[in-house]
Amino acid sequence: MSEKKTTPAPSTQEGSAEHPRGIRSFVIRGGRLTNSQENALAKQWANFGLDAEAGVIDPAKVFGRHAPLIMEIGFGMGDSLLTMASANTESDFIGVEVHKPGVGRLLHEIAEKQLRNLRIYRHDAKEILRDCIAADTLDCIQIFFPDPWHKKRHNKRRLIQSEFVELLRPKLKVGGTLHMATDWVPYAEHMMKVMSAAPGFRNAAGPNQYSSASERPLTKFEKRGQRLGHVVNDLIFVRES
Repeated sequence: MSEKKTTPAPSTQEGSAEHPRGIRSFVIRGGRLTNSQENALAKQWANFGLDAEAGVIDPAKVFGRHAPLIMEIGFGMGDSLLTMASANTESDFIGVEVHKPGVGRLLHEIAEKQLRNLRIYRHDAKEILRDCIAADTLDCIQIFFPDPWHKKRHNKRRLIQSEFVELLRPKLKVGGTLHMATDWVPYAEHMMKVMSAAPGFRNAAGPNQYSSASERPLTKFEKRGQRLGHVVNDLIFVRES
């Protein structure tokens, strides 16, 4: 589940005159940290955390090599991101999340498994893309189960909007992919409408077609949704220009 969990890092609280805040796509909520999560935040952030204030990153310096780079926006508790990073050691991964317990849990797991190919931002993803990721850097952007904002009056808060997609596109390499998934059918339809109209993208499955979910692991959230009869739709779009 994506960017909807809890309090962001303090530096994300206010927009500046140069960069006004705009509408948030996540809810700021409290969340209790377990001892292991709190310890991981205190002890492992220096090893696996990335600070937004540092500005544009050089992935080769961050990871010590040149490799395909995947960013997951809103990784929740980090289950799928951890699984993918563990299974695909030839690629490097960056996770972005504002949910402090989720960040703490993933830091703990990265240290436990001694992963060298996964780093984390705890910050607003829009600001990370704007300020920290250079153009033509990412091979894939993943957005799995973002908050669907069910009520019509809240639809404007949905993360997948034309303005956000325009922010994403130049960060992807030409040929790179934007992979999204949702278990809320109206949101899937909204995503399809936005992406089909987005310049510079091609639907990998064909016009107005949903893609296979075979490229990502199932999360606990998704498995629960399946038990409840939810329909999960994946969308994969390729940057062409």
